[in-house]
Formats: sequence, structure tokens, C-alpha cells
Amino acid sequence: MALVPYEDTAGVGLQKFHKPLATFSFANHTIQIRQDWRQLGVAAVVWDAAVVLSTYLEMGAVELRGCSAVELGAGTGLVGIVAALLGAHVTITDRKVALEFLKSNVQANLPPHIQPKAVVKELTWGQNLGSYSPGEFDLILGADIIYLEETFADLLQTLEHLSSNRSVILLACRIRYERDNSFLAMLERQFTVQSHEQRVGKEMRVIVLDAGKTDEWW
Repeated sequence: MALVPYEDTAGVGLQKFHKPLATFSFANHTIQIRQDWRQLGVAAVVWDAAVVLSTYLEMGAVELRGCSAVELGAGTGLVGIVAALLGAHVTITDRKVALEFLKSNVQANLPPHIQPKAVVKELTWGQNLGSYSPGEFDLILGADIIYLEETFADLLQTLEHLSSNRSVILLACRIRYERDNSFLAMLERQFTVQSHEQRVGKEMRVIVLDAGKTDEWW
């Protein structure tokens, strides 16, 4: 989950996580994300995959206006914020311990007329899924949520529950270990992979999954 640390670039690459603010420009808005590595660790910093997925959304890869979207393991909420600015109705989720921090970033970065389009809600993968209607979302978003092997079964169960046969799932990830490839194989058995090797940057990729196991795009 977003609250469990894992290995990544050390040294200089980690310095950006100790800055109190990370500033981005998306959807004609300046977004200032508050970070708090010391208190919440990996849940409270902006990882590269979130920037990649936000860029992918801004490129217009999917039609966001009016669609129902959910972000899993949102952390700072950057991806969900961008999706809302681009017109989606977004449920931005993470574990309970991260919700107040997540909510503060969402409220600080969405204009008042857009805030009703973004709801911050608790979701621990594989638990209490009954609080979400099956197949509730057109679009499921996840940035750097594929890394902890003990969460893979719960994550897959959550993706299956939240998606319908018309849903699209966008996952931005950096494949670090062989176990990550194992999860991608699990995804391929359950979903149709529309674009497995659509890379953005040197090591990052955006994986597009069709939950309906058809060639139809919603």
C-alpha cells in the first residue's frame, strides 16, 4: 500500500521528498502539493509515477469530462486532483491514516466550483469493498501502486470489484523487481492489455487495461 516504504533511488533522488512543497503545472493550474516525509513517509510525497500519469491524462489519452473515476493509493492526491481539473468526477482514496493529509492537498488545489467533483474516501485494498458499488467507475487510476507482493491479491480483487466491462484502468509504474512482472502477468490473465509498453520517460510505463476483455473502448 501507499503507506509502506520500499527501495527506490537513494541520495540526491530522495532530497526532493524532504521539501515541504512540490509545485506542478497541469490543466492550466499551478498545483502546490504539501509533502511530509517525516510524519507519513511514502504516503506524503509525490512519486515520479504520479507526475507521469498526470501528464498522460493531460495529453488527452482518455476522455475525462463527465466520467466517474477513482484513484487508488492516492498518497498526496496529485493524480486525482489533475483528473478533477480535467473534468472527471473523482473518488480519491487511500488508507485511513493518510486521509486528512490527502484531503488537505485536494482542498488546497481545487477551485471551489470544482471541489464537489472530488471526494476523498477511505479504501484499503481487499477490505470493506461493499462500501463501493461493483463496477462503479469508468476509470481506475493508480500511480506506483505495484511494488509490494503481499498486496497483489488484494489489489487485484479491488480492481475487479471496482471495474465493469466498460471500465478502463490506467496504471503508471516503474518495474523494479521480478515480482512486479508477476503482477503484470496476473493482470493480463484478468484484463485485456491495450498498451503494455507505452513508455513515458526512460524507465516508466503507463499500462492501459480494458476491464471488459474486449477491444471496445469506452
